[in-house]
Amino acid sequence: MSNIFELPAREQPGRDWSPAERERLERYAAEILAALGLDLDTAGTRDTPRRFLQALYDATAGYEGDPKLRTLFPAERPEGVEGRHAQIIEGPIGFYALCEHHALPFHGRVHIAYVAGDEILGISKLTRLVRLYARRFTVQERLAEEIADGLVELAGARGVAVKLEASHMCTAMRGVEEGGSVTVTTVWRGLYDEDETLRSEFLTLTR
Repeated sequence: MSNIFELPAREQPGRDWSPAERERLERYAAEILAALGLDLDTAGTRDTPRRFLQALYDATAGYEGDPKLRTLFPAERPEGVEGRHAQIIEGPIGFYALCEHHALPFHGRVHIAYVAGDEILGISKLTRLVRLYARRFTVQERLAEEIADGLVELAGARGVAVKLEASHMCTAMRGVEEGGSVTVTTVWRGLYDEDETLRSEFLTLTR
């Protein structure tokens, strides 16, 4: 297995800022905010560029990886039991992410299911897996795919199902200004891709 979960999945240069770099980025943030109309010369807004920059940094912490994800245990399946339809389902897991198209938030909930191989993952680690990928600039479809593929790699799952529901601020705050819609994405891997019964049971239990 690779160390994708301990370290960033891809190189993201520039996240380890020096004091001088942070000061420069705060100046850029201040310039943008002021150009958009924010008065930065008040008691409530003087530190807004710094807070804005830190908020974006925190919201994209998934690029740092998560060394606490690998907590695996024996599957506990009795000898001679194939366990093809033994699902482990977790959710709803809430998340917030930033859309890479407009850098505006989208948020929602995820249900995850998997059929274990020889090992199972600590339950809290499923939430960590979602947050790892959600705390990056992304799009909903990729987020669902990454969660599914990450669980296959992390736990050696024989099948994975992901259902992700989200509301997007880029459509609520701008453009068509649709504030009530929810986008649903489903992803299947392994046994779920092969077996309609597994898919149906998962969708029923997460309805």
